Amino acid sequence: MRVFHKKCVKLQLILHFPTLYTLKKQKQCQKIADLALKCLHLQVRNKDKAMSNGFFHFKRFTIWHDRCAMKVGTDGVLAGALAPVDGHIRMLDVGTGSGLIALMLAQRSPEARVFAIEIDEQAASQAAENIASSPWSDRVSLVHGDFNTFDSDEPFDLIVSNPPYFTDSLKNPDQQRRQARHNDTLNYHQLFLHARRLLSDNGLCCLIIPAEAESFVNEMAFNNHFFPQAITRIYTKPGKPCRRLFITYWRGSEHDLAYPGPMTDDSLYLMDADSRYTDAYRRLTEEFYIKL
Repeated sequence: MRVFHKKCVKLQLILHFPTLYTLKKQKQCQKIADLALKCLHLQVRNKDKAMSNGFFHFKRFTIWHDRCAMKVGTDGVLAGALAPVDGHIRMLDVGTGSGLIALMLAQRSPEARVFAIEIDEQAASQAAENIASSPWSDRVSLVHGDFNTFDSDEPFDLIVSNPPYFTDSLKNPDQQRRQARHNDTLNYHQLFLHARRLLSDNGLCCLIIPAEAESFVNEMAFNNHFFPQAITRIYTKPGKPCRRLFITYWRGSEHDLAYPGPMTDDSLYLMDADSRYTDAYRRLTEEFYIKL
């Protein structure tokens, strides 16, 4: 690292005093420039590596996920940060995994009561531990069970989920990871069907989904009288295709054909053309990431 630091300093000298270097040094300068480019991406790689380890530290809580099939990732963070929490008191995180989204909702909503349901025993156990060690253990409850049979004495105002989505991909050989990544045990139709049963009138159901699934998911929503209220199209950087959608669905009545108000359709770029995190993404996640 010391040698690497010296070369980065040398690059700065080259950039400020280019006349000090002859053409004979061009190859050496190019190597140093390549190292500097790696330096720009070092933070991204370190964060991705941390997410793949046994735990991930956020500003106000820590998520352990070594016993969870699905680790902490950008999709979950986006879902927890984009969910429209204002004015909602009872919230439900469906397929909570490690408990990430549920804890983000609790952090953003000081008055909310948050429930998190998870069908996998190991993930549910670890989510319960993460919740117990968080500052909001008194307001977040873990339910180990199947969302298809889950019931509640009181309706929810908001349901959020980072659902299984690899419907058409090859099956993963690991049973726990397959259950988390595929919609064999909970498909979109079932999600909307039971969300309708559990939500209050005019309640909201928010999902983060692959962009290519938009038409199919919207059809499943419409069949259960849910209508898009807001869409955020998520891009990694300019020039790249949209990879994810965060959609807020409004629970309508059986007589409704669309959301009655104006629907918003926005875009969110995670990085700019130079692979630096955008200001919009930084603002969205600044209350959670220790460093971005």
